[in-house]
Amino acid sequence: MPIPPDLTFSHFLSPRHWPTWLGMGISRTIATLPHDWQLSLGAAIGTRLGQWVSSRRRTVEINLKLCFPELNTVERDQLANRHFASLGMGMIEMAMSWWLKDEELNPLAHIEGESHFWDALSKGKGVIFLTGHSTTLEISGHLLAIRLPFEAMYRPLRNPLANAAMLRARLKRSPKLIALNDIRGMVRSLKARSAIWYATDQDQGGGHSVFVPFFGQLAATLSTTSRLAKATGAAVVPYWPIRTPEGKYHIKIFPALEDFPTEATQDAARLNLLLESWVRSAPEQYLWVHRRFKTRPLGSPDLYSVQGAK
Repeated sequence: MPIPPDLTFSHFLSPRHWPTWLGMGISRTIATLPHDWQLSLGAAIGTRLGQWVSSRRRTVEINLKLCFPELNTVERDQLANRHFASLGMGMIEMAMSWWLKDEELNPLAHIEGESHFWDALSKGKGVIFLTGHSTTLEISGHLLAIRLPFEAMYRPLRNPLANAAMLRARLKRSPKLIALNDIRGMVRSLKARSAIWYATDQDQGGGHSVFVPFFGQLAATLSTTSRLAKATGAAVVPYWPIRTPEGKYHIKIFPALEDFPTEATQDAARLNLLLESWVRSAPEQYLWVHRRFKTRPLGSPDLYSVQGAK
């Protein structure tokens, strides 16, 4: 897809963008380092963030206490440390995904179950390529896009130059980008028999959400996957990526969900249960810095402010 004029970097030459240019230059340099150096550097950066950014640390600690009550304080603290190391690796992987060529990244991927994607697409309907927010989200999306044709969702970044860099990088590997809140755009693509990447596991408020369990806690969960599948007849093909101890990326694609959709609340609970099973396989790689339980049922206490998180 050609790069739109408003994403050309010539729009961002004023001095106010110079700090971002510097940061992008550093990230591009890091992307050229040997891969084991990159991950070691990312782990060190993430560990420091976990020590310095107290509000994020509290959010992670609260999430882990809610979701893993069977762990003691020391075990949860160790898991939080591993999470911040994984988060730092994810920051480096984002730079890799933005700046490196397909042939440089491709050897890092092991994709299992690719035929499930093609089988679903061959049915003549759209495909909702469903996952959750892991710390390997950006690089796994790039690795999948090398092989599979799907349209990517995106949330605009606040920094306009960084946003342009992100969109340019994703446009190079995806046939189309769709804004996260563009439901009509998703419906059009699915009715046109395209595949779209989608994740519904972040708290977007109560407007289009239902409260269903996630790790034993009621979580405001978007019912959009169910509604999109019902409106378009699209298949839902889940996948989950894991960063292996060797620094590679094992991405498992599962068969299309059977007997889906049904009823929105029931479907959301099913998807949360599926996501929970994935997260448990490598819990440090889930995005625990997100306040997953921010929106609460009427009359329920705020889990974060009550326990000291901002």
